[in-house]
Amino acid sequence: MRFRDRTEAGRLLAELLRHYEGKEVVVYALPRGGVVLGFEIAKRLQAPLDLVITRKIGHPFNPEYAICAVAEDGHLVCNEAERAGVDPEWFRKEVEKEKEEAKRRREAYLGKRETPAARGKTAIIVDDGIATGLTLKLAIQELKHKEPVKIVVAVPVAPRDVAEEIRKEVDEFVALDIPTAYLGAVGAYYDYFPQVSDEEVVEMLEEPGH
Repeated sequence: MRFRDRTEAGRLLAELLRHYEGKEVVVYALPRGGVVLGFEIAKRLQAPLDLVITRKIGHPFNPEYAICAVAEDGHLVCNEAERAGVDPEWFRKEVEKEKEEAKRRREAYLGKRETPAARGKTAIIVDDGIATGLTLKLAIQELKHKEPVKIVVAVPVAPRDVAEEIRKEVDEFVALDIPTAYLGAVGAYYDYFPQVSDEEVVEMLEEPGH
């Protein structure tokens, strides 16, 4: 399955999630790309849009390939076999760099804005697709600390093996495509897949109702 762009993918996912419209829901997008989809879903469900910020630690020889993910507070989820094969000092510096970037993004995107409470509500975590799944697995862990009654993950595309792993971690997993032969990168499933800017993220979060 291919998507024209993130907006189309978000609208298609929103249709699959329409039974949550008007319910006690908070939509949590992974920036930056996930915010475009989260915006469409939050609009459709009439729900607040917030962020869960986790950062990929890419392999030193292939930065697009995640070996770990780190949250703002330093929590890590790793492919331990891959982590064991990299230089520990390089890894420590990468973790610090990505933690700082996560904090920068929260400040840039949300500033002093009041964020909605997830406790007692349904938390819907949204991204523009899954490759290794590490950033999403960490996002799920981070959301569990906020004590929602239910965690839903909604993505356009995910490799079958990773989808099965994530399905075990959440109450509901929603995807538009779960290919057995994954094309290797999320962008391969989109006709138009540009970088999303900080300014675009802020603009979407500042829309009335978000």
